[in-house]
Amino acid sequence: MNSANASPLPGAIRQNAYVVPDLEAAIDGWLALGIGPWIKLPVVPYATTYRGAIVHPELLTAFANSGDLQIELIQQLDSGPSIYREFLDAGLTGFHHLAWWADDFDGFTAAASAAGWSAIYGGEAGGIARFAYFDNPYGSSTCIEVMELNDATGWMMRHVRDASAEWDGTDPIRSL
Repeated sequence: MNSANASPLPGAIRQNAYVVPDLEAAIDGWLALGIGPWIKLPVVPYATTYRGAIVHPELLTAFANSGDLQIELIQQLDSGPSIYREFLDAGLTGFHHLAWWADDFDGFTAAASAAGWSAIYGGEAGGIARFAYFDNPYGSSTCIEVMELNDATGWMMRHVRDASAEWDGTDPIRSL
């Protein structure tokens, strides 16, 4: 896969994600840049597959938009194995992955597999939508995530984007 034409990715980049050791401190940094409000999700335990093993990472996440680009912040609370713990254990923090949203998740995963992409992490987020992370063959980020775009994830995407578009600086951190 040497050209952009060979990429199975579904359209434009929708999200930049950052793995952080302290979600509140990371949110404060983004708020100082004028990015907000931040929509925090509750910790929802769910099983994922990480490099072939079933894992149950405990994650805090928050979302905001800058224009149409969604920003995700992820803090892993436990020390169990995951794509995020691998990143932190390598001494890294900050920018972690690029994400796309796919209307046809099955079609995307079939195209990615046919292109030789290796799935390294994935599952079903809170029983709402499927997602998969792949080693990035191009080196622009640690990995690439693709999330299934369905009614629930579409609503969430619009909710975060609209909150950011209408934000007047008040109520900077909101719970979903």
